[in-house]
Amino acid sequence: MTQRLNAFAQSPELFKKFIEFGLLVRSGAIEESILALVEIRASQMNGCAFCLDMHVKQAKIHGERELRLHHVAIWRESPLFSPRERAALEWTEALTKLPEQGVPDEIYERVRAQLSEKEISDLSFAIMAINGWNRLNVGLRTVPGSVDKAYGLDKAKLD
Repeated sequence: MTQRLNAFAQSPELFKKFIEFGLLVRSGAIEESILALVEIRASQMNGCAFCLDMHVKQAKIHGERELRLHHVAIWRESPLFSPRERAALEWTEALTKLPEQGVPDEIYERVRAQLSEKEISDLSFAIMAINGWNRLNVGLRTVPGSVDKAYGLDKAKLD
């Protein structure tokens, strides 16, 4: 499959603003390790090969254990995630595939038991950001690994 077009080349100002938004998300109340899990899980759910490839490599570079990376898809069954991480992953799934009747109160209450209102708000923006990137990259067929060298992702040593 070949990439359809280069969004940065076609819409550089929009692309830059979306990157700025992503950087703001990173300065929020949610720790980097949880943001990585959120990006990976949303990308799995959305079938975004480019983002999944990128975020797995970033997480590995930042010290995430490989077994946990493999277990993100089965986080409910895996003993490798903390209650806080589970809450973030559950919120990610709820906001990525919005239920027809909205997010149930039971899910919100489970998440609220682990995260403050500020953290839920910041996490929601992070989920919104990765879902936006997923939609852009799936729609444009961005090639996984195509920016590894430029972004330093080759340091992950995942071939």
